[in-house]
Amino acid sequence: MHRNFRDRKAGFELGGVMTVEHTIRAFDADLQELARKIAQMGRQIDGQIAAAIEALVKRDNALAEQVVAADDRIDALQREIEEKAVTTIARRQPMAADLREIVAALHIANDLERVGDLAENIAKRVPMLADEVSIDEALLQLQRMAQLVREQLKRILGSYERRDIVEAMAVWGRD
Repeated sequence: MHRNFRDRKAGFELGGVMTVEHTIRAFDADLQELARKIAQMGRQIDGQIAAAIEALVKRDNALAEQVVAADDRIDALQREIEEKAVTTIARRQPMAADLREIVAALHIANDLERVGDLAENIAKRVPMLADEVSIDEALLQLQRMAQLVREQLKRILGSYERRDIVEAMAVWGRD
């Protein structure tokens, strides 16, 4: 049977109940901070997708430049998540279930960062398309696709926050 961080600390901590409770609270606080940063990153990327598509549809170079500039903040947030995860692993030495939660946060941050890069790539194309003939139907379909992406992103981030595996599997099935 795999024992998680809490079981291990409770079984082997010599410093007494207060030390065990403090250690568990500190670990939980670390996991909550990772989850908050993931949620923050998700909200920023949702905004980036919306802004990139709006810039493309409206041929708004200024908005496109804002999307490109904001990618640095998303990259910085991913690095913060990575640093927090590594620090948590080093300090808390989690066992299987807890380690999987930290590794999942790393994967999610990496995937979110990639979505942010794709929004940035869309925004970078806006100036190139400024003089092109508008294809309204294609833009409408692109807006619809972006809306579906944003809905999926919100659903999966919500399922992560609630630790709802059923919802996560439903989102995966819709993909």
